[in-house]
Formats: sequence, structure tokens, C-alpha cells
Amino acid sequence: MDPGSSGPPNVYDDVVSAIGNTPLIRLNRLTAELQTSSVWVKLERCNPGGSIKDRIGLQMVLDAEAKGLLKPGGVIVEATSGNTGIGLAIVAAQRGYRCIFTIPDKMSDEKISLLRAIGAEVHVCPTAVEKENPLSYYEVAARLAREIPGAWYPDQYSHQANPLAHLLSTGPEIWEQTEGRLTHFVATMGTGGTITGTARALRNLAESNSRNPPMIVGVDAVGSILKQWFEEGTVGVAHTYQVEGFGEDFIPTTTDFSLIDEIHQVDDGTCFRWARALAKREGMFCGGSCGGAIKVALDIAERSDAAGEAAMIVAILPDAGNPYLSKFYDDEWLLENGWDPKDWE
Repeated sequence: MDPGSSGPPNVYDDVVSAIGNTPLIRLNRLTAELQTSSVWVKLERCNPGGSIKDRIGLQMVLDAEAKGLLKPGGVIVEATSGNTGIGLAIVAAQRGYRCIFTIPDKMSDEKISLLRAIGAEVHVCPTAVEKENPLSYYEVAARLAREIPGAWYPDQYSHQANPLAHLLSTGPEIWEQTEGRLTHFVATMGTGGTITGTARALRNLAESNSRNPPMIVGVDAVGSILKQWFEEGTVGVAHTYQVEGFGEDFIPTTTDFSLIDEIHQVDDGTCFRWARALAKREGMFCGGSCGGAIKVALDIAERSDAAGEAAMIVAILPDAGNPYLSKFYDDEWLLENGWDPKDWE
């Protein structure tokens, strides 16, 4: 059935057709003190694989198929923090490809188990090494792709189908859902594909509709180098951090920094605290990067409120909380790593 037909809603011929068109939801309890501004979230856990990375997994595979880089029975090899691998694995299962993924050892056991459950082969690599180190998950993936016959290495950090996915889907969805009224767009940054493609779409749509474009706000992790690169044009020294799925120790070519107005950094504790608050006070069970995005969005809303401005802030919530049950959703894990969840009540 064509989901665009007049048939029953939410009926699809295959799982990949269900990617995208995620809900936009207003926050209420976390924003109860706001007078003029509102915060809305794009709940990307509603994708079939549980994260926004389903969008780029599909787009990169479609691009590879169109260019003849991925043939029937081929092998997808990728370096991933988990969610892109899950998105690729879903597409691969639907199309009959084999998957091999490399993943840093700081990622949760749940992500690794889920990748294997969908049929992927997973190689766990050390986190605390330089990108160019032969043991890094980037270099191991590149080597496996060279050695395995019929392998295709998408490299989400440089593949332009990554931001294209958001130019074609995420941005237009947000514009339609807000009727073009959003004033700020907030997204965490890793590969930069989400913020780049969505910003490009929103700015194009604003121009074509004679509207002011929204402010584009990036969220980086403390320990990452993206904010320093944006503000100073220099690459600082990255250090390890606990929160998963955003921040980088190099500059991905999928990021167009010229589209970004501001970048804010959030630390591990902030991400974990606000992700837990999002679950307990709004009923949205999401990952640590979501907590970072929410904190930045709330700060913008409070500043706008104080200035008497009616801001409409849209933040991306990239993934679900399920892969982190053994980490920051576990009180003992938090205590072992230096945080007392009672301090956040």
C-alpha cells in the first residue's frame, strides 16, 4: 500500500517506509513557569529503530544503491556509536544485506546487544585513542571495508546523504508541524548531519515563504572540540566524556558551521539530570543527548521570557532511553560515577 494514498493511516508495505514523520510534542510541566515562550520536541524515538539515525541509514543506503556501490548480497561496514548502526541494520535486514559495525567501548551493552539482535556483527574498539590510531573504531571500520569483498563503507561523518536526509525530511516536517512559526531550532551535534540538513531546509522554507528564519542552536558535549572550532577556528584537545551519541574529537565534513548561529556545551551530569527529568516529568523516556538539548532549549525559553519575547523553540530528541537503562537511568551506576540522583530531585 502507498502510505500517501487514501487508504488507512499508518499502514506501510515495509519497515523503512515508517521512518520519519515523528510527532512534535509540547513540553508542559518542565515549562510551567514560562509566560510567553514554549518548548516543543521532535520525538525521534518513534522511528522504527528508536532514533533519528534511521533517517540517514535509509538515505545513505538509497544513495549507495543508486550509485552501484551496494549490490545485492553486499556488506555494510560502518563506525557507529550505536544508533546509526541500528538504522543501517534495519534497512539491511529489510533489503538482505550483511552488516559489520565497529563501536567504541564506552557505549552501552544494550546498544551492542541490539545491534547483534538485528543480525549485525559488532567489533568493540577502545574509546580513548586518536581517530587515526589503527585501533580506533573509525580505522578498524575502514580497514574491514578494504579487506572484505563487496563491502561498502558509508562513513556517516563525510557522507552528504547524511544532511540530505534531514534536508528532505526532518526540516520540512518541522516547518509543516509548526506552520513555520518556530523561532529557534536546537539540536545536539555529532556528525552534524541533523543540524546542517534541518537548518538548510528551514532557511530555504523561510526564504520562500518570506519569513524570518529560526535561530539555529547547536549543542556540544563538554570534552568535544566542536564549539571551540565554531567560535575560534582552532581544534582543541578533546577528552573523554560519559554521555553518548554527540560531540566529536575531529571536525566532520558533514557539518556546515556557516548555518549555525550559536553552539552551547553541556556536561555529562547536565545531560543525565535533564534526561531523567524529561522521563519523570513529561513521560518522555529518552537518551542522554536529549537531556542536553532540553537544558539548552529551556535556557533559551527562559531568556526569551525574561525579555518579553514569545519564542517557539523546537528541540530534537534524538533517541530512546532503553539503551541506557544500565547507565544513567541506574542509580547505582550514577553513584559509582560520581553523581547522586537525590541531588537532582
